[in-house]
Amino acid sequence: MGDYRQAYERSMRDPEGFWREAAAAVDWIRKPGRVLDDSAAPLYRWFPDGVLNTCHNALDRHVDGGLGEQAALIHDSPVTGVLRSYTYRELRDEVAIFAGALRNQGVRRGDRVVIYMAMVPEAVVAMLACARIGAVHSVVFGGFGARELAARIDDAKPAVIVASSCGIEPTRVVPYQPMLDAALSLATHRPSKRIIQQRPQHPFDLGPIDVSWDDALSNTEPADCVAVNATDPLYLLYTSGTTGKPKGVVRDNGGHAVALRYSMEAVFAAGPGDVFWAASDVGWVVGHSYIVYAPLLTGATTVLYEGKPVGTPDAGAFWRVVAQHGVTVMFTAPTAIRAVKREDPESKLLDGYDLSTLKRLFLAGERLDPETYSWAGAKLGVPVIDNWWQTETGWPIAASPRGLEELPTRAGSPSFPVPGFRVRVVDGAGDDVPPGDDGAIVLGLPLPPGCLPTLWGDDDRYVASYLSAFPGNYLTGDGGRFDADGYLYVMGRTDDVINVAGHRLSTGAMEEVLASHPAVAECAVFGVHDPLKGQVPRGLVVLKAGAGADPADLVALVREQIGAVAALRRIDIVAGLPKTRSGKILRGTMRGIADGRDEPAPSTIEDPAVLDALRPLLRGNRE
Repeated sequence: MGDYRQAYERSMRDPEGFWREAAAAVDWIRKPGRVLDDSAAPLYRWFPDGVLNTCHNALDRHVDGGLGEQAALIHDSPVTGVLRSYTYRELRDEVAIFAGALRNQGVRRGDRVVIYMAMVPEAVVAMLACARIGAVHSVVFGGFGARELAARIDDAKPAVIVASSCGIEPTRVVPYQPMLDAALSLATHRPSKRIIQQRPQHPFDLGPIDVSWDDALSNTEPADCVAVNATDPLYLLYTSGTTGKPKGVVRDNGGHAVALRYSMEAVFAAGPGDVFWAASDVGWVVGHSYIVYAPLLTGATTVLYEGKPVGTPDAGAFWRVVAQHGVTVMFTAPTAIRAVKREDPESKLLDGYDLSTLKRLFLAGERLDPETYSWAGAKLGVPVIDNWWQTETGWPIAASPRGLEELPTRAGSPSFPVPGFRVRVVDGAGDDVPPGDDGAIVLGLPLPPGCLPTLWGDDDRYVASYLSAFPGNYLTGDGGRFDADGYLYVMGRTDDVINVAGHRLSTGAMEEVLASHPAVAECAVFGVHDPLKGQVPRGLVVLKAGAGADPADLVALVREQIGAVAALRRIDIVAGLPKTRSGKILRGTMRGIADGRDEPAPSTIEDPAVLDALRPLLRGNRE
């Protein structure tokens, strides 16, 4: 057996021994005697009697271990013209002072702090400062509207809100005060204070409960790290719920530190001194895990980028950042690479940049189509590694774990289950389906460390939402299949599997065929209501710059590769697809408009004009 297979089978056969060994990479105030508490199954707890501090593991231990002068955080902000690097010692000192400021404002161990900030170093400082004193942070993406923000405030009940005065985008400044004030007018909970990081581009008009960041730091003593239980929550991160009420995913301190530390070396093959760039936002799970915590827990250097790397005057920003900062491992979404490919299909923007430091490109967030996978690998000359995971898991479920073994990758597949994750593909009865057959992807319990142990304040909802459909398993909500060699293929959310006249069809499979056409830059396929067949697929396609294609030829391509059963009869060529700011295509929103529900776009939509332009076309589905 190879190293990957040995590690994976050990994690399945002896999970407690496996994770006890992984926990040795973390500094403990009190080492755990027990590894897994299953007394309240299906609710599990990892390292139940362990005591530690996550901020100490992310900062202080590296300063104490001789890495104090190494760069910990590089803030690269082309939208403001600011470039600054923080050593581990400097970052630790800033975090300790702000932790003292939070304590001066009444924040104590176990209190919640909502963080509503731009992509600025202060956001990272605020997160780590909460961890330092045992408070629980809940980062809300800077740009969420008032209603979404209010719902999170009411659920988390923060003692304090920490906010930037504005966000800055390539073409506009986004004031945060109107959204914060409106959210508090809607919420029933009232925080005692708001700490405001004033930005000169749009200052905040301070009110009775507001204090500026600088004033909060004045006459403040640095705070030491507080001992917390491994099972104490480190943070809450909200994700959408089917009922409309957001779900507060809980991340604990001990399991989270162990899992992310393990993932950096096992999955990403990144260690101390590497420069790791996750081109995401701290408001999303990728930002939590791989901008902030995993790189710092490892002793690597992390890049915090403020701006849009593509679609701006600085269209070569990806390559500029890699070359300028010596990035060794890069992590972004397939959408971002597709956008680069669309703007620069011949990769001319790579000219003049020395990318020799780059060892690997990881992509996640949505399905990685084969053409994007092949294009990126050919142009960059480095391994392109798909990986699949969720807000709930906090780290990859499936990947080609480069730190364990250099396994071959396959287009369209995030490769293999990561050690710790018992991945199954099942039918409606919960039985494993044969290789090649599609089914629901589930994860056997207990989930490994780092995954959510529950939802904030709602164990019953956690069980009902994730653990009830297939007892003994966690329901991912994604469908897919294994091939005969054990490669996993994730074809999308199970609600994107449509039923056409009794035939279950994957819209992801249709997208894969469309994306293989040389003229197609991006595509989306989703099911719309049909009075005869129940549902039929509808396709939207964005072409590469200067390319042309006949929709009839695209329909024929799908028919040829999937068969007439695909029933994809209508494909429209459009200028753009609506996406969230994190790069996910709004398939559900478009499906709702086409079906007559005219669902409003979320406040995190990247460009509302794109959706507005599509509405007449989508509504035409009903005419």
